[in-house]
Amino acid sequence: MGGAVSAGEDNDDLIDNLKEAQYIRTDHVEQAFRAIDRGDYYLVGYRDNAYKDLAWKHGNIHLSAPCIYSEVMEALKLQQGLSFLNLGSGTGYLSTMVGLIIGPFGVNHGVELHRDVVDYAKEKLDDFIKNSDSFDKFEFCEPIFMVGNCLEISSDSHQYDRIYCGAGVQKDHENYMKILLKVGGILVMPIEDQLTQITRTGQCSWESKNILAVSFAPLVQQNRAEGSKPDTVELPPVSVRSLQDLSRIYIRRTLRDLTNEESPDNGLVKRAPQKRKRRRCRRRRINTYVFVGNQLIPQAVESEEDERIEEEQHKEEQETQEKEGERDIGSIEILKAVNLLRDKIMTLPLPESLKAYLLHYREK
Repeated sequence: MGGAVSAGEDNDDLIDNLKEAQYIRTDHVEQAFRAIDRGDYYLVGYRDNAYKDLAWKHGNIHLSAPCIYSEVMEALKLQQGLSFLNLGSGTGYLSTMVGLIIGPFGVNHGVELHRDVVDYAKEKLDDFIKNSDSFDKFEFCEPIFMVGNCLEISSDSHQYDRIYCGAGVQKDHENYMKILLKVGGILVMPIEDQLTQITRTGQCSWESKNILAVSFAPLVQQNRAEGSKPDTVELPPVSVRSLQDLSRIYIRRTLRDLTNEESPDNGLVKRAPQKRKRRRCRRRRINTYVFVGNQLIPQAVESEEDERIEEEQHKEEQETQEKEGERDIGSIEILKAVNLLRDKIMTLPLPESLKAYLLHYREK
């Protein structure tokens, strides 16, 4: 069983393949995918599969295939300051990437049915904030995850600019989802075996576009005893940031801009690349689909024409290697990355407690 693109050796290699296959098409989506290592969201012992274009499930924990997340991120058309609701937020992998794009003045909420998965998502978010250098390279909208059934959201809930539902939506729940969306907003969800982008163009008008054939496990409807009230999900309020928090955001922004001017390479110490062969990646024509867990993953079936193209590409690569040697997989190889923002904050003539606050109490 294979995905729509070749497996990568690491996160960057996977993103290279998704980009080359045109699943990732915009710079800000690419940057978000590179900043969040997919392997960090796998349980220990399963990480070897993290960079394959396949879905993964263990108990209640689930990750969609990278090509699915790529299409979702592109279809959402994310911008700074937008509000985002993730229905079936799972591990928090997607919500964290979204938070890097919508920035500190956005809203980032997730609703997940299983409490153990919400605990897992919070653990992974905490690890990202405390330990990832990517946190200091972006302005981040921290996701808020809550336990609940996304079909039981309070009817007086506020609306969102962008919504993604990570489970199959039945046709009779389509309007329920649409009501949660602001006018001008975009909803991406799997419905009738199609990943669909829905744009709300007016109070009662919508435009729909099918993106990709998929198959998701359906939304779970809450079982109720006769006459009992449902457990209504109250979404977090949209609150205004405190003056102290705003000050930290703008101080960090100013210092980040200064370090970027002083060091355009963003603190990357480079050495000559090691040359190794990289298999050419192309977006394949999808002829069939295979099930992985509860999700349908595209699998290419090679035709005689595909085989002929592969042979020609292989011959071309051999000729190129004979003339020039094996080609580099990138223009640089990273030996060490320096966190310039942290270094800048640590040199400021400020009390240690204030430095710690500016660093979000990160230890490295």
